[in-house]
Amino acid sequence: MGKVFSGVWPLMLGILLIMLGNGMHFTLIGVRGGIEGFSTTALAIVTSGYFIGFLSGARYAPLLIRKVGHVRVFAALGSFMSAALIAFPLIIDPIGWTLLRILIGFCMSGIYVTAESWLNNASTNETRGKVLSTYMMMQTLGLVGAQALLSAGDETTSVLFMMASILVSLAFAPILLAATPVPAAEITKPLSLLALHRRVPLSTLGIFLLGSVYATQTGMGAVYGSQIGLESQQVAALVAAFFIGAMVFQFPVGWLSDRMDRRMLICGAAAAAAGFGLLGWAAPEGLLPILGAAFLAGGMTTPLYALFLAYANDWLEVEEMPAASGGLIFSFGLGAICGPLATGAAMEQFSANAFWLVMSATFLLIALYALWRMSQRPAMPAEDTDSYVAVVPSSSAVALQAAVEWSTEQAEAEREAQAEEAEAQREG
Repeated sequence: MGKVFSGVWPLMLGILLIMLGNGMHFTLIGVRGGIEGFSTTALAIVTSGYFIGFLSGARYAPLLIRKVGHVRVFAALGSFMSAALIAFPLIIDPIGWTLLRILIGFCMSGIYVTAESWLNNASTNETRGKVLSTYMMMQTLGLVGAQALLSAGDETTSVLFMMASILVSLAFAPILLAATPVPAAEITKPLSLLALHRRVPLSTLGIFLLGSVYATQTGMGAVYGSQIGLESQQVAALVAAFFIGAMVFQFPVGWLSDRMDRRMLICGAAAAAAGFGLLGWAAPEGLLPILGAAFLAGGMTTPLYALFLAYANDWLEVEEMPAASGGLIFSFGLGAICGPLATGAAMEQFSANAFWLVMSATFLLIALYALWRMSQRPAMPAEDTDSYVAVVPSSSAVALQAAVEWSTEQAEAEREAQAEEAEAQREG
């Protein structure tokens, strides 16, 4: 194990620190925006700005990398992101915050592309699975740990934004000092949404709806917590609950995914999440019931993302998956832009508790669509499917392509081993 990570530990440490800083700013936006008197609609627009930048970064970061190289792009994006985080308390204006969020989203997307290109290049076929799993875990741990750091300062001052900026700045030191030149990132042009929908309609539409849910949880969750009167530490606990649930349920869902019709699992997980959202809406006053609902609903969100990717991988040829990965990320990003806007409008029109109702309704749409798709296409036998990979929604197309390659290789190796075992039994 030590040999596996000897060359990539600086990247792992750097990603952890980046996610600490990025996770702090996600929650701070909702809390500080409420203190500054921003409307729910304004905060929804600010939230969506991140995902506008994220989609733009996914398109243009590879071009920058091919032009000037990984290290320079990484350093430049880190500098821009660090500066943007400091600028939030200096520009108390929804338009200014939206522009800063677009910039940060662009930077984070480019950082993911750059880091994952290096990670993929440093891995071998034998180590890629372990390295990817650790990388995904570092992302989630960073987001959870960020919520704990919010108690270290006063949200009404600039201190927490400065802490987030410092963490991001520190993150690039181990990476840049240890980085070695790697091939330029090669991102295949994504399939059009229409072409992708024709091939894997469940994954295309499902991941669009899931993007809406994910952005609502990570962005509007803090806004909801502030509006119902939670203190900043309690808001941080609420946001952390979504991510902790994702860590807990990722592997049980993955185990089931390799043993049953994935559409049935998608339907069941989405239906359960819709019910958990209703629990949050109907929960009695008090923090614990809300945290429980967030833990359970968040526990279904990230595994569903990996399920949609695995299901698409089952029905597409290996050579089609790079373009399909880009298309799925684009579909997810569109949903992430639309989700906070719809949720913010509902919260503005009705009450803060509309946060849960919109989330539940979206999960229910996923469940119903999966149920309908089960009547339109026969199930693929579980033994013919590729392996499930615990991919998180913040990953770039580079990580998705690496995960798909590893999944395909694992499935082929398992089928060959089973065939050899069956042959040995017949000869015996």
